[in-house]
Amino acid sequence: MPLWRELPLLVGIAIVLALVIKTFFVQAFYIPSGSMEQTIGVGDRVLVDKFTPWFGAKPERGEVVVFRDPGGWLDDKHKSDPPPVVKQLKQAMVFVGLLPSDDEQDLIKRVIGVGGDTVACCDASGRVTVNGVPLDEPYIHPGDAPSTLPFSVKVPKGRLWVMGDHRSDSADSRAHQDRPYQGTISEGDVVGRAFTVAWPVSRWRLLPVPGTFDGAGKFTNPGPAAAVLPTVPVVMGMAGAVPVVLFRRRVRSRPREGDYPARLPGTDTCRHDGA
Repeated sequence: MPLWRELPLLVGIAIVLALVIKTFFVQAFYIPSGSMEQTIGVGDRVLVDKFTPWFGAKPERGEVVVFRDPGGWLDDKHKSDPPPVVKQLKQAMVFVGLLPSDDEQDLIKRVIGVGGDTVACCDASGRVTVNGVPLDEPYIHPGDAPSTLPFSVKVPKGRLWVMGDHRSDSADSRAHQDRPYQGTISEGDVVGRAFTVAWPVSRWRLLPVPGTFDGAGKFTNPGPAAAVLPTVPVVMGMAGAVPVVLFRRRVRSRPREGDYPARLPGTDTCRHDGA
């Protein structure tokens, strides 16, 4: 097939693969606020593992997670309203993975407590404690206190207590204790775990689970993450589409019955390869 006929096929396969990858494996998110500084800065793009939860892995203490707004966590000032044409074009590009999602209905925080934990602040040294164990939190924004708001919450089963690394600029679980479940979020609202800052390149870094929580109770590794997927869905879709098209071309180029000339009486069969 000529290139002009194969190119639409290649693009179509890439888009389908990109949608599958974005839906089930990894998705890029844009960070519009400073609630996770210095770990994640304003304007950073993070990649979120959506694959591991399919195997029943639940969020663990110390993980940075993206989750849907439980209701009332985001106010109108966080929501932008671009011109309709720009908005539709942007939504289409986000849909296929050409742009990271900046859907303001999603938030990003660090998991501090899981179901069954008692999370409190502060101890005599001003530290947050989980099940009575004080946390040494090196990821907190420089100059911030672990919390200026005292709290003590028993996290219900199936829910999470989350806090931003920039404690003085994060309206996290602490700010919603007057709501049902005392500011905790449902595990079902979690989109996935952020495992790397992918953009800008100068800020590329992994987002590992710190050893801070090792003594706070049972800690289980959630298993292999999608960190093996190195880039955004559309690039991965293109990478997957190329072998499919090459395989298709190879299959089409194989000799089929009737490709060889008929054998005439008194002659040898002549093959196209000259053998």
